Amino acid sequence: MDENWLVFDPHPSKPAFRVPPGAVDAHCHVFGPGERFPYAPERKYTPCDASAAQLFALRDHLGFARNVIVQATCHGADNRALIDALVRADGRARGVATVRADVTDAELRALDAAGVRGVRFNFVKRLVDTTPPAQLREIAARIAALGWHVVIYFEAADLPELYDFFATLPTVLVVDHMGRPDVSKPVDGPEFGLFLRLMRERPTIWSKVTCPERLSVTGPPAYDDVVPFARRLVEEFPDRVLWGTDWPHPNLKSHMPDDGRLVDFIPRIAVTAELQRKLLVDNPMRLYWTPLEPSP
Repeated sequence: MDENWLVFDPHPSKPAFRVPPGAVDAHCHVFGPGERFPYAPERKYTPCDASAAQLFALRDHLGFARNVIVQATCHGADNRALIDALVRADGRARGVATVRADVTDAELRALDAAGVRGVRFNFVKRLVDTTPPAQLREIAARIAALGWHVVIYFEAADLPELYDFFATLPTVLVVDHMGRPDVSKPVDGPEFGLFLRLMRERPTIWSKVTCPERLSVTGPPAYDDVVPFARRLVEEFPDRVLWGTDWPHPNLKSHMPDDGRLVDFIPRIAVTAELQRKLLVDNPMRLYWTPLEPSP
């Protein structure tokens, strides 16, 4: 584990906000354990182990019914830890994998059978080396045939150079963490305005209204400066937003959030029961569990 890595809170508070029945934590991770699922040699950071059992215990503690587990860069394109977690979830989790251009059709079918429903393209330069756009387009075309989507992770400053590329991808796109806006700038300013324009122009683009702990300048516990950005997306695009904990909060260096307090952030950005149900139940179920299955 990296020396400056902050370990997740093992005893988060119980949220005051009760999520609706069937709620989905639509962005979280598993790491290792490293002795069983080694970290990628090309990784930019080494995390603490964060097992499927610990994730599912958190799910139950916070009141959620399901998880969407996203492959993180520290495991590269080795999806074994992800697949192990999906198998252990007994149908209560779906996955977003990382694949390379040389992935075989048989490997894609095996991932699909395990519960993978998307692939992640990471454009955050401090975390990954750049993959040529042509390779990403080829991957997107192949996974589109499976009905999967693409999750994209980028920083707001890089959106102008990526904007046209995103428009060429043939699948639903799900943007991680609102495109990482600079929340010290106005919510009505040009930077976030470009992201809103992308969402308006492409009805197949969704956004996760996640990670106030990564985006906030004012900091915990309230993360007040993030609220206007997330609330704008929830209210303008109520059928295309998702929420997740981002547990175990990889690569954070300033502070480690209390996951219970993160859940209490939800009613500040989705202020009605209808918006909360869309954000936490209807939208993730439609994207990851179609046709709809009964809640456990």
